[in-house]
Amino acid sequence: MDPHIKAMLEEQAARTAGQQMPPLDMIPPEMIRANYQTERKAVNQGAPKDVATKDITVEGAAGPIPARLYTPAGAPAVTPGLVYFHGGGFVIGDLETHDGHCRRLAAFAGVRVLAVDYRLAPEHPFPASHDDALAATKWVFDHAAEIGFDPAHVAVGGCSAGGNLAASVSIDLKDDPKRRLAFQLLLYPGIWPDEETQSRKDLDGPLLTKEVLAWFEKHLGAHGHPQIARVALDKAKDLAGLPPALIVTAGYDPLKDEGRDYARRLEAAGVKVSHVEYSNMVHDFYILGDVSPAVVDAAKETAATLKAALA
Repeated sequence: MDPHIKAMLEEQAARTAGQQMPPLDMIPPEMIRANYQTERKAVNQGAPKDVATKDITVEGAAGPIPARLYTPAGAPAVTPGLVYFHGGGFVIGDLETHDGHCRRLAAFAGVRVLAVDYRLAPEHPFPASHDDALAATKWVFDHAAEIGFDPAHVAVGGCSAGGNLAASVSIDLKDDPKRRLAFQLLLYPGIWPDEETQSRKDLDGPLLTKEVLAWFEKHLGAHGHPQIARVALDKAKDLAGLPPALIVTAGYDPLKDEGRDYARRLEAAGVKVSHVEYSNMVHDFYILGDVSPAVVDAAKETAATLKAALA
């Protein structure tokens, strides 16, 4: 494991040693959201400051939702663009938790990034998040001139649950002739397979534990829903014709096998796909920007692939 991240985890363990932690089900989601935001903002203070930000609203499935537009320094009036969905199991996460990560993507790739603050479960159970992601992406195409996006070079991306949303949007728009996605950026995506992968069996953390995964699933409320294929992407049968993809996985992540398997399925369907695994990294590593220099290096490598794909 990356030594800087290992030291962070050891420090966290030492700080909570001996404390009797209540089960997650006993903690209100809003409290966990607040703690997550505080923790992630604290380790992204070194994110690029020369990226202009503007908070706007975009159209969600049930009305306007917040979004944040990132414009890199010196950007021309129109650039390729990335529509980005944050992680957090569809239950936690927001524009603030992933602000540093989006700043790095915009600065290193030289493209505009629009981060979408989709509705969260359990207040808004499945498929609210997926419906918002699709509606927001359609809005971007229809209002590209207003936000400086080149509609011929639009990508969707996300990490963890956000990677699931990006992949789902790619499938939803596959046959839309007016809204042709150029690329999908899937960072340790949650594919939510029906059958438990080996990495989900073997790994209980760090960060993403079996208890946390079960808590997310319970609050999302997707199982048994007729649209379950939008979350459990192994049920999506026709993947041919999807935009090219970069799938990134982490060696110390319970989701690594499903990300790898989805890359193989895309490739088998004729989709141009690259799979990169950072074997010494953990889940959520892209938003640990100040913890390890390797995080920034990975962000630069990922942004370089994004930039080339949208050129």
